[in-house]
Amino acid sequence: MKWLRLWRRTRDALAIGSCLIAQSLLVGTAFAQQTKPNILFILADNVGYGDIGVYGGGELRGSPTPRIDQLAAEGLRLTQFLVEPSCTPSRAALMTGRYSIRSGLSLVAVAGTPFSLPAEEITMAEMLRDAGYATAMFGKWHLGAQAYSQPQNQGFDEFYGIPPGDTWDAFGMIRQGRQTKSVDIPLDKGPQIVEAKRGEPLKLVKPYTEEVRRGIDWELVDHGVDFMTRQKATGKPFFLYLPISRTHFPNLPSKRFEGASRVGQFGDSLMEGDAIVGAMLDALKELGLEDDTLVVFASDNGPDGPGASRYGTDMPDMGTTGPYRGALGDVSEGAIRTAAVIRWPQRIRARSSNAMFSVMDFFPTLARLAGGKVPGDRPIDGIDQSDLLFGENDSGRREHLLAVVRSDLVAVRWKQFRAYFLDVAAGRSGPGGATLMGGVGSSAAPMNGYPKVFNIEADPQEEHNIGEMYNWVLGPLLKAVEDYKATLVRAPNPPAANMTRF
Repeated sequence: MKWLRLWRRTRDALAIGSCLIAQSLLVGTAFAQQTKPNILFILADNVGYGDIGVYGGGELRGSPTPRIDQLAAEGLRLTQFLVEPSCTPSRAALMTGRYSIRSGLSLVAVAGTPFSLPAEEITMAEMLRDAGYATAMFGKWHLGAQAYSQPQNQGFDEFYGIPPGDTWDAFGMIRQGRQTKSVDIPLDKGPQIVEAKRGEPLKLVKPYTEEVRRGIDWELVDHGVDFMTRQKATGKPFFLYLPISRTHFPNLPSKRFEGASRVGQFGDSLMEGDAIVGAMLDALKELGLEDDTLVVFASDNGPDGPGASRYGTDMPDMGTTGPYRGALGDVSEGAIRTAAVIRWPQRIRARSSNAMFSVMDFFPTLARLAGGKVPGDRPIDGIDQSDLLFGENDSGRREHLLAVVRSDLVAVRWKQFRAYFLDVAAGRSGPGGATLMGGVGSSAAPMNGYPKVFNIEADPQEEHNIGEMYNWVLGPLLKAVEDYKATLVRAPNPPAANMTRF
């Protein structure tokens, strides 16, 4: 009988062990086959590296950002997130995973010009929709007014926002035209809030006025929450792209946030943007979607400079680049290094990372997470950084990044070094204009055969050209250029946006 009891105990132990192994395998399989994440991508406008609390701003600059700071504490905070020099280029790079010059959108799209996202581009929204996602975009597109370029024709099931070829200050043209007595535009003929469903023409909703601009972000929040609520009911994963207005000039806060900060309307607007992010996060939690949603908060480029810093205020209507040099439209560090946080509870470990991460990298990275396909018939400049997100590769997969303005390859980053191939001169007016390097309205002169080289880590203000002493870094810097040039043999760039040479 003793041997029988021993046999039974052994049998039971083996059975329990088999169950535990099976459960472990099931858990591992379930994790490997987990459902696709919902994606909420909130894109701020002209928020500088030094504006957000966790990046050295916030309360220290008189405008606390507690909700974004908390999001950063819960997710992956990128300290070397790099974009393109201005609004349209960065958004083109985000949507296509390619340098903006490959779409001909290396300058800001301006109403009345033909610059538009080509019809043949494949956007992130198209990629995710093909992967089974419901897609919506509420806010600023800024990739051209042509019908084929509009969001509802570039992968989005729903769109609501300002005109696709315009930016947030478009409403000012009516007042400015009357003020200068150069043109008198009736309200119904000026910029309009528009909407459209997939494949439909734009429908006019209402005039885009100064008063509408003050509250536009809360309209975007309402549309976003409604979209997420409807998608939860269907059980279909969603991609919600929410490019909000804060903190693009003129920073006109809603009545609720007037005087909220200690630094005038820019601080008020920054705090309102923080509350907008918080409202979207609260909605996710109330809908029970928090754990199933990957949230990205990022800024499209650095802050504007003194050229657009006044609008009914006695304090600068502009952000800060923190320790770095530059401004919107520039190619130096302060223009292209901005804030970015990625949160996916229980999937992405909370931490900060100094790995180089480009705005283009979101396309292939999200494709990997969502089961989408990256186009194979064209150069893709984005890099799949999913192993960085999941902590499997702390250094990331990117070592270099090019910077193009118009059709000129102006600069290149390799690790912590930046080389300039054109001598960019300050182009701003107003206080500080002489110290800013380039920007919108800047000029550039040819170099005398040698690039200027700066070590961004040792010299964030880019004051000390080390090209003579560190000439060895030109090898890897110029290799990045040669690799890019090689792609142009089979896939030439279209004509670049241009407003000065005809």
